[in-house]
Amino acid sequence: IRGVTQNDFNDIVEAPNAVYLDEGYTAIAQAQTFALFDIDRVEILKGPQGTLFGRNATGGLVQYVSRKPNFQRAEGYADVTLGLYDTAANAFLQRYEAAVGGPLSDRFAARAAVMYTQHDGYLKNLYPSQAPAGGLGSGAPGPGAGADLGNDDTYAGRVTLDFKPNDALLVRGSFNYAHSFLGTGPYKSKSTIGVLDAQGNLVNVINTSANETRLSIQGNADGGANVFDGHNFVPGGAIGLPGRPVRGGDFFGYLDPDPKGYTTSGDFAFKNQGFTRTYGVDGRVEWDLGGGTSLTSITDYKKYQKSLFIDVDSAPINQLANYAGVDATSTSEELRLAGGARGIRWVTGLYYLNIDNRSNNGLKAPANSIISDAFSIPAPNGLDIGTVAHLKTNSFSLFGQGEYDFNDTLTGIIGARAIREQKDYSTLIGVFKTSSNFSFNQGPPVPGLLDPNSPYSYANSNTQNLWAGKVQLDWHAAEGLLVYGGVNRGVKAGSYNAPLLGVYDGSGQNASLPYRPEKLLAYEAGFKSTLQNGRTRLNGEVFYYDYKDYQAFLFAGVGGVVINADAHNYGAELELETQITQGLSLSAAVSKFNATVKNVSLSYGSPLPPRDVKPTYAPELQASLLLRYEWPLFAGKANVRSEVTYTDSFFYNLRNFAADKFPSATMVNMGLGWRTQDNHWQASFDVHNLTNILAGVQGFDLASLCGCNEVSYQPPRLYSVSLKRAF
Repeated sequence: IRGVTQNDFNDIVEAPNAVYLDEGYTAIAQAQTFALFDIDRVEILKGPQGTLFGRNATGGLVQYVSRKPNFQRAEGYADVTLGLYDTAANAFLQRYEAAVGGPLSDRFAARAAVMYTQHDGYLKNLYPSQAPAGGLGSGAPGPGAGADLGNDDTYAGRVTLDFKPNDALLVRGSFNYAHSFLGTGPYKSKSTIGVLDAQGNLVNVINTSANETRLSIQGNADGGANVFDGHNFVPGGAIGLPGRPVRGGDFFGYLDPDPKGYTTSGDFAFKNQGFTRTYGVDGRVEWDLGGGTSLTSITDYKKYQKSLFIDVDSAPINQLANYAGVDATSTSEELRLAGGARGIRWVTGLYYLNIDNRSNNGLKAPANSIISDAFSIPAPNGLDIGTVAHLKTNSFSLFGQGEYDFNDTLTGIIGARAIREQKDYSTLIGVFKTSSNFSFNQGPPVPGLLDPNSPYSYANSNTQNLWAGKVQLDWHAAEGLLVYGGVNRGVKAGSYNAPLLGVYDGSGQNASLPYRPEKLLAYEAGFKSTLQNGRTRLNGEVFYYDYKDYQAFLFAGVGGVVINADAHNYGAELELETQITQGLSLSAAVSKFNATVKNVSLSYGSPLPPRDVKPTYAPELQASLLLRYEWPLFAGKANVRSEVTYTDSFFYNLRNFAADKFPSATMVNMGLGWRTQDNHWQASFDVHNLTNILAGVQGFDLASLCGCNEVSYQPPRLYSVSLKRAF
């Protein structure tokens, strides 16, 4: 949100942008990707949050609001979608969603919703094409290797029960569950090469030219095979490679067979290798106390589990894979009192959050891999270079916000939040035995393997007292026009890193594990307007963010740590919604900002001077346009719609090396639809990613590991048909 993100891939991290389902906080950053179904609306708030409800957040929040039981009548729907991804894999998609609800009695109402979606892997895998014929790492990692990538098999459900003993009291209970079976992450590989200065320091990474055979550029006599990047040496030099065996390929000779399409060749690729599983219980009480005052209680419990894998080099050489696992719970309780009278409106509350998070993250050396062969480990065994982390968080907050009408046109807003947060942390970093590509860290760590001083352990606790606040003026300048301006202070607690073994050694060991809170002063001004008798809405805003100790993730070598660095960000946004003519509507939005993270080192302990960089995953220009036209047809209404979104280029590594950047992308979606006058029947035909472009999602710079970067993209072109029956 406005360039604010956190790309640390270890699951002990909390995101700076809070995500909620029905005001229940999603405490694990990577649990923010969850099954969406039977959703009433999505709310997005930009900038620091925390004086109104929930968890404090510096970047903003996204809230998904599910449909609730209806006390007046029975209602429901069934929705079926079938589709086909337009790649050589010919991956089929099927999705089924249904819900039913209504009154059970005068006092009880319920709603139940279910969803099932399944699609095959859309990234075609040609393995064992281009696999080496012999030598270290030439053997397959295990049965089933070489599966097409990107498959998903998810089922989910939610049940909500409302009880109204009287007109002043509502008691709601909700239970949700979702389980996904997922294949190895759908990544592709592109060849990259490190650029060194005269002292052998890595100063840039660029895309490898078609005729390049060196391991790095401007290295010493061995072609730069001993280059250090965050104290992780190049494996090519470690196993004696003289150079790249194929011109333009990676260290082991791999060339992407389809650089502009959805075909790859990778050995560590398995169907249904990983999973995510979440379930939660949510309780809500709304009590009208009379006199314009109400009391709300929200009790939320969530359980998260996951086990996911990625081939590090995304190529047919048996080298390393990354794994990530989590077993975590979150429990929160919020008591909120709100009221108002005579030009005053206020809300105050207490918030408690407990997170108990156990994560596993590391690099797997499968059977027949380079490391397994080097250590003569017999198949089917291998090694896991792993980090086991346990973080407990207890956060207590007191918050409040008030609004006062100075007159009929001017309103003042002031809010504050006091936070006391305690974190208890421990980690174990070492090398573990393993015998499966579907599990990790089996048994205790092996002493002295790969690192004579490992395993390493660390434990620490801290208590932080923090505060957030808000001051704003709203001016109703004219009918349908609101002009506002204010200052918002946000804060996110400091926490702990859980780095991989090599990164732990290279980044200063224990000294690099804790990092400080980030503090943000956000200045914002804008307007909201309604024009043409309600047919048009036009909103605009400008903002300036001043960060102290911004929590940025510095990835170097094969992993990274969160560092603190000051930063600033200024920008503007404009949104338009309008009904052009009868049946023709338009929505458009554009946002532009300029963000800088200051004084960032290229790697841990780098002798080179730090420099200012752009934040990761932060395209500075984004724009969208949605056109929809509807007209009468066959006793109903037909529609045609087109959606175009533009995303500027952005870096996926904080060092901003040339090869670590996704180009700008324009995505086009189109659709045709028809519905009956009563909306009981709906049918549609849709094409997503019409031009079938590779639009970047995530990437990792591994130029010093394999002479390559691994990158993932938005799904390919998808043709789909849908039929919905509602009542």
